[in-house]
Amino acid sequence: MTTQARFLVVDDDPVVAKSIDRVLSGKGYAVITASDGPEALEKLAHEKYDAVFADIRMPGMDGIEMTARIKASQPWLPVVIVTGFGSAENEAKAKEIGVAGFLHKPLSPEMIEDSAHELLQRAAEDAISSAVAVSAAAAAETASPPSSAGRFLKDVGLFFAAPFIGLAYAVAFPFVGLWLLGREGYRALRDRGK
Repeated sequence: MTTQARFLVVDDDPVVAKSIDRVLSGKGYAVITASDGPEALEKLAHEKYDAVFADIRMPGMDGIEMTARIKASQPWLPVVIVTGFGSAENEAKAKEIGVAGFLHKPLSPEMIEDSAHELLQRAAEDAISSAVAVSAAAAAETASPPSSAGRFLKDVGLFFAAPFIGLAYAVAFPFVGLWLLGREGYRALRDRGK
């Protein structure tokens, strides 16, 4: 079973939020919206998301402050800043706190789709890198006598890597299946032609 990627879209403009929702939902992703920073933080505290798209200008808490709070509690969660007011100062502040990228208004469906695809691809690559690192650490640990501190670090590493490993399998599984189907179809056509 493939896990559906979940995106949180935070924008006080319902037209922009609906546009992003329509594009991502049309690609099979789950999209949840919030109209401001506090609502988004509340949703993030109770549900898991694969990425956040956040407007930079919102009443009360702006997108940069909200992103800083997200990064303080979930540093691995990618946040893309959506802005119609892109200034060098805002981009510098956002980069300092670790945003994954910027989308400048007006948005096109391709911009939204490409950004979502890039975020998920980067997460899958990070998961694979984490899995390789964990495997290498496990191999090194089996080569030397295990210590309780080493075992603890391994367990913590596996705990944090497990969701990413699962995501990598969930993302890769459909492509492997399609490749196998294509290969078998090609063989069948080739054999039929002989």
